[in-house]
Amino acid sequence: MKSTLLGLAVLLAAGTAGFGAAQAADKPGPAVIYDLGGKFDKSFNEGAYNGAERWKKESGKTYRDFEITNASQREQALRRFAKDGNDPIIVMGFAYEDVLAKVAKAYPKVHFGIVDSVVDLPNVASYVYRADEGSYLAGYLAAKTTKTGTIGFIGGMDVPLIRNFGCGYVQGAKAANPQIKVIQNMTGTTPAAWNDPGRGAELTKAQISQGADIVYAAAGQTGLGVLQAAADGGKLGIGVDSNQNGLHPGKVLTSVLKRVDEAIYQGFKDGEEGKFKAGTHVLGIKDSGVALAMDDNNKPLVTDANKAAIEAVTKDIADGKVVVHNYEKDNVCPVN
Repeated sequence: MKSTLLGLAVLLAAGTAGFGAAQAADKPGPAVIYDLGGKFDKSFNEGAYNGAERWKKESGKTYRDFEITNASQREQALRRFAKDGNDPIIVMGFAYEDVLAKVAKAYPKVHFGIVDSVVDLPNVASYVYRADEGSYLAGYLAAKTTKTGTIGFIGGMDVPLIRNFGCGYVQGAKAANPQIKVIQNMTGTTPAAWNDPGRGAELTKAQISQGADIVYAAAGQTGLGVLQAAADGGKLGIGVDSNQNGLHPGKVLTSVLKRVDEAIYQGFKDGEEGKFKAGTHVLGIKDSGVALAMDDNNKPLVTDANKAAIEAVTKDIADGKVVVHNYEKDNVCPVN
């Protein structure tokens, strides 16, 4: 334990170069702490990094960040940043929920934020996304695109948050084609499930062998293996969180954007302006919090008819004409 604490202390004391940027000595800036997988995971964490960098570019100011390598570092890094006076401090992922609740109570004058979970304290902003809505669009498009009538879903850690992605995906697919077959697998039951591209590739190959010609990954860095295996197998992948269309141009049907970059950017901006807003912020299609990525990389894959269909469904969800069931509310999915 002593060596772990010493190692973290060295990283935290290594100066601002280790945290992404230098801080003004008289006024510590905001901070973001990533989850396992690192800030360049091409997915969830990298979205946060992009939001922080956007704020940095626009404001001309700096921030600190930290990439944990094991679960014990979550609380250590949070306490160190809070003690140093960084404000706001935003953490990435539901795994921070318990430690953030403890640290936020210990530092009631510091503002905190958490993405993908809710901590009900007066100094915490909780950013949660209707990932089920974005996944619904992905499922709808996949069902309109598949040539085999079978599509796949590969989740990361088997938790309600990821089940919600899968449930939304199936709902959208069934809405487009009630007869479609959707194969679903989870990578694992521990945090290691977010960082196992090899396992993601194995599951993808297995789904392809069962007829899937489009596979959606909601698995962090593990998803990189899913997209690679789909491309190598001559099939299509669907990315998540960040725009992953360019990882395999012409082989990624689309990416379900979860605009975590907006949560970080807005949280930093509100903190800078003294307008930090505690409470729960729910971001769905109506709020531009989730969407499908369309660009030159996937343009040849999406027909004009399918693009128009997605735009129509997107509007229907925003207007409340189509209601997507949220698995996290009751741990039940109305379709299989």
